[in-house]
Amino acid sequence: MGGPGSSPCASCKLLRRRCAKDCIFAPYFPPDDPHKFAIVHKVFGASNVSKMLQELLVHQRADAVNSLVFEANARVRDPVYGCVGAISYLQNQVSQLQMQLAVAQAEILCIQMQHEPTLQSHHQVLELDQDDKALLLHNNIDNCNNNNNNNLGYAMSSGQFNSNFASPSSIMQMQMQMQDPLKQESLWT
Repeated sequence: MGGPGSSPCASCKLLRRRCAKDCIFAPYFPPDDPHKFAIVHKVFGASNVSKMLQELLVHQRADAVNSLVFEANARVRDPVYGCVGAISYLQNQVSQLQMQLAVAQAEILCIQMQHEPTLQSHHQVLELDQDDKALLLHNNIDNCNNNNNNNLGYAMSSGQFNSNFASPSSIMQMQMQMQDPLKQESLWT
């Protein structure tokens, strides 16, 4: 805070003015962190920040300053989208993880479906001769390959997944995006 013998707050230093005792910036922009106010001033302007802080109750001001600093940093990093760009990126990650979870659940379902008949017919397999065993093994491999191609659609249509998951067409779209991680979806689509 301003006063005789004390250094001015970061805002008053940057604006090259005398820091008064009742400086609204002093509690939130200490002199040892000048970058904090500099970035907020660059994005929002000192007069706008002052007006915002004056309109708030004293106990809300610290949170407001933290929010302004966060948003100013995001705007400097991404001048077009700012915080919205970061939010969109995180939402895209959530979607990709949900899709990966759906695929993993479908694979688990496929494996469970394969092991269920295998356990029931295990005793019958022991009684088969070598040619029958080879034919049965070949058929199981073919069934697994067919199930891997259809397991996601089957699992979704059979109600194995939550309704939070996307439609089959959007899952295919997400699978294509997972194959090319550098491809980014537009923010507005």
